[in-house]
Order: sequence, then C-alpha cells, then structure tokens
Amino acid sequence: MTRRELAHWARQPVQVLVGLVFPVMLLLMFGYLVGGGREVTGDYLGYLVPGMLALTMAFGLEGTMLAVTQDLNKGVIDRFRSMPMTNGAVLVGRSAADMLQSAAGLAVLVGVGHALGWRTHGGPAAFLGAVGLLLLFRFAMLWIGIHLALVAGKPELVQAVQILVWPVGFLSNAFAAPEAMPGWLGTAVQWNPMSQTATAVRDLFGGPGGEPGHVWAAAAWPLALLAVFLPLAVRRFGRLSA
Repeated sequence: MTRRELAHWARQPVQVLVGLVFPVMLLLMFGYLVGGGREVTGDYLGYLVPGMLALTMAFGLEGTMLAVTQDLNKGVIDRFRSMPMTNGAVLVGRSAADMLQSAAGLAVLVGVGHALGWRTHGGPAAFLGAVGLLLLFRFAMLWIGIHLALVAGKPELVQAVQILVWPVGFLSNAFAAPEAMPGWLGTAVQWNPMSQTATAVRDLFGGPGGEPGHVWAAAAWPLALLAVFLPLAVRRFGRLSA
C-alpha cells in the first residue's frame, strides 16, 4: 500500500512540489513581510522557524483526504477488499507514504531556515528529539484527516473539512507569543496542541520562546489524539467495506 502511494508521486510531481514549497513561502512571508514578533524576546527568526515547522505538520492534509475519498469513489476499495489484507493496511500505507513526504518537507524547511541564518543550540540529541515530536504531531494530524475524509466520503466535501485545520494552525504561538494576545485568546492558544509542540521544539532547539517541561505535553497530545482517531478511522473504514 505504501509503494502504491509513492508511485503516485511520479505521476503527480507538481502536487508534491507545491506541498514542499508552500511552507517555505509562509516562512519567507511571515519572516520578512508581515511577521512582527510581538512580545518575542531575542531573535524573531529563531522563534519563527520552529513555529513554522510545527505549522507545516498541521497543514497539507488535503492531499491525504482527497486520495482517501477518491479511492472510495473510484471503487478501488472494493478491489482491495478482495485481497487478503486487514482493513487498517490501506490506511497505514497511506499514512506511511505521507509521513515520508512530511519528513522531506521538514528537511526542506530546515535547510531554508539555515540559509536564512537560523541555528539550533541544543545539540544532536535535542535536535532529533525535536524532529521526533514534530513527526509525531504530524502522524496524529494525518489520522485525524483520514478519519474526516472517511466521514466526508466525497472529494467535494474535503475543502469544507480542510477549513477546520486553519484555526488549529493560526490560533497558536507559531507567529507571536500568547502574552501579546487578549487574555482569553492567549489561554486558548496555550492549550492548542500545536502550541505545545512549537514550545517544546523551541526549547529543544535552544531558541527564544522555549519553555522547559513542555516536551511531555507535546508528546501526550498527539498520543491522545492517535488513541482516539486511529481506531475510529479503522472502524469507519471497516464499515464502509462491509
């Protein structure tokens, strides 16, 4: 199933390139055009890049959701159903391929950040730990997207569901510190799972905005989301295939 999804990349290279370039455009835009770094002490680029890495892990789910709904509507699932495989194999293959693309996107964005002058100060182990937290958050978001795609059922409804991702991304501390926001909004931002990931990653990278103690919360949130949405997606898929 993973090889099948990777084979689609060769036939749809533009979609893959757009997924890699879009986060770079956001980084440049917020870093040099509209980014103000309100209430951020220290180097704003050191604050922004980890936030953008976390934001990238939340965005770009529409490709996954479209692929799932297209398989449902083209009868591909019926063919898979005749093969000796579990219900979860199709979904796990889809998520594994998307995780490879997500890792590539992280590598591109880290490279661009370094080209702009961003540096990490936490050491190799801390760097790998930060990357692990980012990919764990992405894995959880993918399974949320897969479940919502199975619920939506049709490609036309994916765009409406995808809109739900934007509040998660922008109601966070990716671009500005919660202290610069109204009290109620700052509290909501601090409870955002993406904000927990961004804060933990900043701490591991040794940059501004990092706070010790957020690593456990940054790991607990995605694991809790996976515990809910992974079995829900597999169960939903099983019902569709019945």
